[in-house]
Amino acid sequence: MKRILVFLSLLYLFVFGLQDSLLAGDTLRATLSTSLNQLFPAKATRGEEYVYDVLVFNGLTQIDEDLNITGDLAERWTSSADLKTWTFYLRKGVKFHHGKELTSEDVIKTFELIADPKTASRVASHAELIERMEAVDRYTVRFTLKMPYAGWADLMVERQLKIVPSDRTDKLSTEPSGTGPFMLKEFTPEDKMVLVKNQNYFIKGQPKLDRIVFRFMPESASRVAALEAGDIDLTWDLPYEAIDKLKKNSNIVVDSVPTSSWEGFVLHNHQKPFDDVRVRRALNLAVDKQKLVDIAVFGHGAPTHSPISPRHSYFNKDIGFKTDIREAKRLLAEAGYPKGFTIKLFVPIGRLVRERNGVAIQQMLKAIDVNAEIQRVPYSNWAATVSGKAPFYTDGYFTRPTVDTSTHPWYHSKGSWNTRMWSYTNPAVDDVLDKTRATKDPAEMLKLYRDFQRLVVENPPGIVMYVTNFVNAYNKKLKGFRTHPYLWLDLRNAYFEK
Repeated sequence: MKRILVFLSLLYLFVFGLQDSLLAGDTLRATLSTSLNQLFPAKATRGEEYVYDVLVFNGLTQIDEDLNITGDLAERWTSSADLKTWTFYLRKGVKFHHGKELTSEDVIKTFELIADPKTASRVASHAELIERMEAVDRYTVRFTLKMPYAGWADLMVERQLKIVPSDRTDKLSTEPSGTGPFMLKEFTPEDKMVLVKNQNYFIKGQPKLDRIVFRFMPESASRVAALEAGDIDLTWDLPYEAIDKLKKNSNIVVDSVPTSSWEGFVLHNHQKPFDDVRVRRALNLAVDKQKLVDIAVFGHGAPTHSPISPRHSYFNKDIGFKTDIREAKRLLAEAGYPKGFTIKLFVPIGRLVRERNGVAIQQMLKAIDVNAEIQRVPYSNWAATVSGKAPFYTDGYFTRPTVDTSTHPWYHSKGSWNTRMWSYTNPAVDDVLDKTRATKDPAEMLKLYRDFQRLVVENPPGIVMYVTNFVNAYNKKLKGFRTHPYLWLDLRNAYFEK
């Protein structure tokens, strides 16, 4: 069956590849594993939507492949001494794809939409930091925050914080218009997405490509086979199992970078048996994180305690990673489960890393008499049926621009991801995370984040297993492209060698 699927996918790509080859100019053919559910950046929740967001829209600031924060729609910015007032100075003459000039009004409207509960944005908690916004003039916007926040300009990199036009709020999900290097020309769910060059992009000489054709291909073997056959030029998020094979192909570049993206298991803290911290601790103690790295991502990752990467200076090296079956059993017995329990473990179909995670942890939990019955769910139905609803499931989350944005939304009791995921409440963690946002002292910041890691190991909301490497593979004729540790596709400087 897998061979048949690969053959049909290649035939499909060949037919449409002929169509692409008849079009003038440089066309990049790429694959994404899943279709988009949303075209409005504020509502984006999956990696494929983030790829689209960064190609079609811009934020106030941006982050490059070396993780430097620079201006994007904002040429520069200033902050008050108390870090509560931030002023951004916009580029002049920037046009949205439908012709409207970018102004302060668009920035303010974007954040109003993100803060609106009807939008249900995963970054609504960022907007909640704002006390008020004002258009100082047509190209200057000022944010007054409710509390000091040293990383406000860095936060503007966030994937969902892309600026949208104030005059098209009723069309954001149907006829999107951004300021980005590419414009949406065609979108057919579960089939393809076509982007074309923005001839009026505000950076001279960019983009270099005329057209990008994305094919949505859930079958990873089909994506790899299409790249090998030359039917596509780039595959985003290369499956780990294909890395060694493709490295032997002289016509393909395999590009890998370490990230702070992490994989884990969500334990719903308001549902039994995970409403008891002793059960959550027991499951953590039963897991061998290094084995999970070896099994699920073939060694292309590193164990961690939280979304803070072991490569980061804030990582708490003093905690260590401990597997203790005896202590895990003791905790389960103390919580009222001396003989363990049986529970459904939800795993997304087609997300191979998470499928391997599920099988691996199922075997590990047998040592403490926990019977995890794997329930496989199509990823297209994941958000509607599993995410934030099921008591036990495997999931993963992309790297964020700052340590604050990697932790606060997931661990603070009012965090936007926490309230949609494991519903974790820990006053001590809330206190630490609130303090990190207010401090200016680097030494104090280091201490606070190391305390945070200790607290979430002692009282875990779920199981954060490891951070991963991110890998793209592409035809060697494609130049000017680097894999981005933030996991999006920056194709502004990409071109084909003639």
